[in-house]
Amino acid sequence: MSPDQTAAEPPKGKTPQAAGAEGRTARQSAGAIQSVDRAVSVLEILARHGEAGVTDIADELEVHKSTAFRILGVLESRGLVAQAEGRGKYYLGAGILRLAGAAAVRLDISQEASPVCRELADELGETVNIAVVDDDAAVNIMQARGSASVTAQNWLGRRTPLHATSSGKVLLAHLPHALREGLLARTLPRFTEHTVTGAGVLRAELDTVLQRGYALAVEELETGLNAVAAPVRAHDGRVIGAISVSGPAYRLEPDRLPDLALRTVAAADLLSSRMGYGI
Repeated sequence: MSPDQTAAEPPKGKTPQAAGAEGRTARQSAGAIQSVDRAVSVLEILARHGEAGVTDIADELEVHKSTAFRILGVLESRGLVAQAEGRGKYYLGAGILRLAGAAAVRLDISQEASPVCRELADELGETVNIAVVDDDAAVNIMQARGSASVTAQNWLGRRTPLHATSSGKVLLAHLPHALREGLLARTLPRFTEHTVTGAGVLRAELDTVLQRGYALAVEELETGLNAVAAPVRAHDGRVIGAISVSGPAYRLEPDRLPDLALRTVAAADLLSSRMGYGI
């Protein structure tokens, strides 16, 4: 080699062996990332189609059939995909449910509810709350106030009776049968002349809540206070809370409540989706 020719040199301070090792490590890392990306893509394909064969998956990934087969083999060994006997088709395995459950339990309903409640409160101008069941009461864990409810009382952290509030009725209606009946067997306190205290009447109302998907409370906790609520579900369909809209009876008149209920149900469905339900 003449003095004018320049040979490829390793980075300053590194031997050729070290530079070569770093290059191999970088290539291996890039290959691993690509493999992970392809594995996730396979799961998304199966989630989208329900089931698919190796050829279909390879075509969507734009890889050789053998590559798709290797990826499916790894996913199958971890229980993330399974193969339908006799059809050669793959579908999502039970391992996906395990991962989904682990992720869902970490989702904080109050955190996920914040933008949903804020939007609903801004739209309707009323107070929006998220309540969860706590023994024999509903506890409000999150609140957003609308423009018309600036001077409304603060419900955050308050325990409210299950039988006399819209949120409470939603939560009570979705309790396991034995627990629900045990609570109905107790003496239910009366707060206003409109409070339902008879177990038979309340039981029929709770059945209606289950059928139509929302609950109403018309001056049952406080005179002059009306509310509507809908259930919020976890990833597995369990009702884990209720979202409610409440305000003075002169604004939330009884004939307006069904329309408010539809908007509240839509917000509850959105929040349930954020909690993993139906995904």
